[in-house]
Amino acid sequence: MSKLTKNKKLALEKIDDGKVYTIDEAAKLVKEITFTKFDASVDMDVRLGVDPRKANQMVRGVVTLPHGTGKQVRVLVLCTPEKAEEAQAAGADYVGLDDYIEKLKSGWTDIDIIITMPSIMGKIGALGRILGPRGLMPNPKSGTVTMDIAKAVTEVKQGKIDFKVDKFGIIHASIGKVNFNADQIRDNAREFMNVINKLKPSSAKGTYVKSVFLSSTMSPGIKLDLKSLLD
Repeated sequence: MSKLTKNKKLALEKIDDGKVYTIDEAAKLVKEITFTKFDASVDMDVRLGVDPRKANQMVRGVVTLPHGTGKQVRVLVLCTPEKAEEAQAAGADYVGLDDYIEKLKSGWTDIDIIITMPSIMGKIGALGRILGPRGLMPNPKSGTVTMDIAKAVTEVKQGKIDFKVDKFGIIHASIGKVNFNADQIRDNAREFMNVINKLKPSSAKGTYVKSVFLSSTMSPGIKLDLKSLLD
């Protein structure tokens, strides 16, 4: 038996199949069942009772996690020269305009997020085919198309993530790292759920949050008790 399958077996043995765990229990358990050599992400899968094909049941939003994501977020700011200094001072990794647009056209996507200004969106439109599939297209709804470049960069660096429900009605997001302590995982999970709850579409009927699972990269999922997620 390979080491990986042996570890997976050990992880599965720690999870009681029929049990629903409180967020405090799960935050500790997810750290115990992760056997990866690298610093794995802690992920949440939230299954919603919505029909994402209907525009009025689309759930998308942004959340600033109290303890950040634990991930280095590489930020590219596409802006006019007078905004460049502001972007750099706020901690952007790359700042520029036409030179970076050319780089992106040639397939460079060594970044996690692009922030830009409304006046530049016309130039970026042509990059839709490259940026769209990678989730890099700036969007006013997620705060990545704005005149307040410094604020946008700071928020992203501090742990702001945007999320949306997929076609199966599931929201999937990384809310931290396994090297976080259990309290940090719990706080981030609760903040994430608070924001999702506030976004309930008025047209969604029946149970809004059907199930929530916590897992890490390569670990099995741990089913969460919904009540424990609401402070």
